[in-house]
Amino acid sequence: MDTTARWCTATELGAGYRSGALSPVAVTEELLATIDDENPVINAFCLVDSDAAMRDARESARRHADGIPVGPLDGVPVSIKDLFLTAGWPTLRGSELIQPEDDAWTVDAPVVARLREAGAVLLGKVTTPEFGWKGVTDSPRCGVTRNPWNSDRTSGGSSGGSAAAVAAGLGPLSVGTDGGGSIRIPASFCGIVGFKPTFGRVPLYPASPFGTLAHAGPMTRTVADCATMLDVLSGFDPRDWWAMPTPTTSSAEKLALAPDHLDGVRIAYSPDLGFGTNSPVVQRNTEVAVDALRGLGASVTEIDLSWSDPAWAYHILWFSGADVVVRALGPGAHEKIDHGLAAALARHAGFSATDYLDATAVRMALGVEMGNLHLDYDVLITPSTPRVAFEAGVDVPAGSDSPDWTSWTPYSYPFNLTGQPAITVPSGFDDDAIAPLPTGLQIVGARHADDTVLRVAAAYERIAPFRTREGAR
Repeated sequence: MDTTARWCTATELGAGYRSGALSPVAVTEELLATIDDENPVINAFCLVDSDAAMRDARESARRHADGIPVGPLDGVPVSIKDLFLTAGWPTLRGSELIQPEDDAWTVDAPVVARLREAGAVLLGKVTTPEFGWKGVTDSPRCGVTRNPWNSDRTSGGSSGGSAAAVAAGLGPLSVGTDGGGSIRIPASFCGIVGFKPTFGRVPLYPASPFGTLAHAGPMTRTVADCATMLDVLSGFDPRDWWAMPTPTTSSAEKLALAPDHLDGVRIAYSPDLGFGTNSPVVQRNTEVAVDALRGLGASVTEIDLSWSDPAWAYHILWFSGADVVVRALGPGAHEKIDHGLAAALARHAGFSATDYLDATAVRMALGVEMGNLHLDYDVLITPSTPRVAFEAGVDVPAGSDSPDWTSWTPYSYPFNLTGQPAITVPSGFDDDAIAPLPTGLQIVGARHADDTVLRVAAAYERIAPFRTREGAR
């Protein structure tokens, strides 16, 4: 076990608490001190509540001392993306148009309520771009969130605060949202695990303005932690009319019993979905990962999907939702929001009901195609993103021929259109000897096949484990 609590996984912390080798109080104190030291550089946390965290930790310590922990996350520190309602804390969503005194909510979003019920230690809230609108994390209220591997680079987004916090050792777990890649993009850029479960598996409240594109899910350092956190977050909540029934089995237990090999697992590999273009290092690391999956016993077939980019359909659905958010803030709001968001809304305006139905038809057709694909293949493999993290503080990489964030992350939003489970796991690094940047491998499963996705990810992780900035674990 790592003797520095900062780099312990949730699984390791739980084992340490049960044996008495670790204490929730000491672990929380260490993490709060680390946040105090390092957050000014990466800007992952926008709110830290030390008093509440220590109160949670002391209550957990008492339960462990009495031999009655409430579950595997009892005493484990976690951060909350600042799009989720959290009782006692404001939910400011990266916007200067929302004032803390106007937004001191008294209810928890379902994910927050479940984490409290599980005995987790809530450290605070982490950053998001304004209303979670884009694939990097900077906002008028909180400024720029940076990549722990290289602070000149972006953490990705929109769950960039979550990814940066986990990657920097500021807590082993965070909960994020994913409406077009917002868990997977920053997890890939920061070299951690990020999972977008099947739509409806993790309930949301209030309903997202982005509708059925929006998912919530775990962001962790290991697949085992991801499965454990998914068990906590999953299940029916009456406030979410899309919520699936509570699972009757445990993803974490299934994963623990899964074989190390992938014999019999059928994998389709698409390097580009038919319309993406990868950097050489992403292509190299993805091919190495695919070969590793073959070595684990999987049957891997490279396929040519020949898709046309569905970004136009995604934009209709996404920016219609964003426009609803901004309009609700009253007259003049467009002049006060993130300039990039205002420009995007101007570009993507005037959609009709027919446009919306046409976009919905595209997502239905993609869903049918992916449903048929999964008759022959258990999972689809792609790169998570086609490049490593670029400069912090900009919406698109230098030299981009499009101002839209979707232009540089082609492999994420298609699977929000289809509602499928998709995970990113670290696949390696680029060749920078001083500040190497991570790359990610995306594993996509059929709807409701979340456990299959986790199994493939865990098998790969065993031969390509998480690395801290201090070196390989």
